[in-house]
Amino acid sequence: QVQLVESGGGLVQPGGSLRLSCAASRSIRSIDVMAWYRQAPGKQRELVADIRSAGSTNYADSVKGRFTISRDNAKNTVYLQMNSLKPEDTAVYYCNGLWLPYNYWGQGTQVTVSS
Repeated sequence: QVQLVESGGGLVQPGGSLRLSCAASRSIRSIDVMAWYRQAPGKQRELVADIRSAGSTNYADSVKGRFTISRDNAKNTVYLQMNSLKPEDTAVYYCNGLWLPYNYWGQGTQVTVSS
């Protein structure tokens, strides 16, 4: 069993920044994909960004140019740097780790963008 623990959420004004962290309980060097998802009230969970074993990244159109996903293998941690935040970014953000064939989720961290 792998634990994924998110941190870094909170309340921020529009235009502000936050950095989310996801710490894994096992090495992420061999991971297939690590990703950030989000779920706003009344909406389906959606992919925000992912990073693959070779380092390639993928972003939802709604966050391209504003969010950056990165990883620190030495710390077994994946980050999501979020800049120019908008009210529509408000959601619970979840970390996801895929070590095929196993899929793990964190407990989520709330991000609220409001003035």
